Amino acid sequence: MTHPSAKMPDLEEKTRFLLSPASYPEGTRHVHLVETHMARVFLTDQFAYKMKKPVRSSYLDFSTLDKRHAVCREELRLNRRLTDGVYLDVVALRMDSDGHLSLGAQNDTVVEWLVKMRRLREDTALPHLIATAAPQTLAPLLQRLCDFYRNAKVIALRGEQYVAGLRHQIENWRDQLQAPQLSLDGEEIEATAKALLAFTRREAGLLGGRAKDGLIVEGHGDLRPEHCFLTQPPQIIDCLEFNRPLRWVDPVDELSYLALECELLGRKDLGEAALEYYSQASGDRPPKTLSRFYRGARALLRAHLAAAHLLDSTVAEPRQWRHKTRIYLSAAQHYSR
Repeated sequence: MTHPSAKMPDLEEKTRFLLSPASYPEGTRHVHLVETHMARVFLTDQFAYKMKKPVRSSYLDFSTLDKRHAVCREELRLNRRLTDGVYLDVVALRMDSDGHLSLGAQNDTVVEWLVKMRRLREDTALPHLIATAAPQTLAPLLQRLCDFYRNAKVIALRGEQYVAGLRHQIENWRDQLQAPQLSLDGEEIEATAKALLAFTRREAGLLGGRAKDGLIVEGHGDLRPEHCFLTQPPQIIDCLEFNRPLRWVDPVDELSYLALECELLGRKDLGEAALEYYSQASGDRPPKTLSRFYRGARALLRAHLAAAHLLDSTVAEPRQWRHKTRIYLSAAQHYSR
């Protein structure tokens, strides 16, 4: 147990400890910090240690140690679905009675939980290979995804439930992007959301039919090129672990998201090839307007997430996040037409 006078470490104290190479029992020469809106990731020579920030919002709650422990365990379980030997363990950061932190002790007080991962080579990540990759290069990755979708748990939603959920998400992203402190173009955001919402009304039968036909599954939830590694076998990391309903997706939605991100990296052809591969493998050939809608909605989501960084007073490089917001809003406007 912790000595009564010992002060529990805050996020910055934990970070300082984890930035020291001497803190890691397996040894490392270097530690590199990668920060996201929800986590801090410490990259050692061989491993990555991911620490959740004690944040809370409308769609996640990492505010207590117990909640962070639970979501770390869920991250481990979910990401093992599309990886092999990458997600290794949930490890404890502990503090002794003198206030010293440790990753190796067994009996001291737990003050934080971290997901430990095997590092994958950056030169096998899709963004690194995007300029030279041919459509057939993605075939093993896409086959793994198709097998995953075929065996994934089907989410029992009525058609009207699925459509209502899409509408609610679009309205929420629109409202968040129109926050006065962001100083974005409210008319553009309103017009884009209005067009997407009009599609949900006009094509309610098409969208609802996806749920009716059992095509909504518990998927990855955040299928972007930076999460795809073209190793043997391919590895797909960093699924959306903190909110189960946000993982309830149409495979065409997830692959349209991947297609959008490939297009923004200059390879629209790879995204189209991914969608065609899925259609051939699954026999699922919805009209192309469905993928356009999903791309527009995903772009609006990404604009919302990029803009959220601008509301964080501690975020680094706000101009970068404003630029990203602008890029995604333009994509959302394009695909909502």
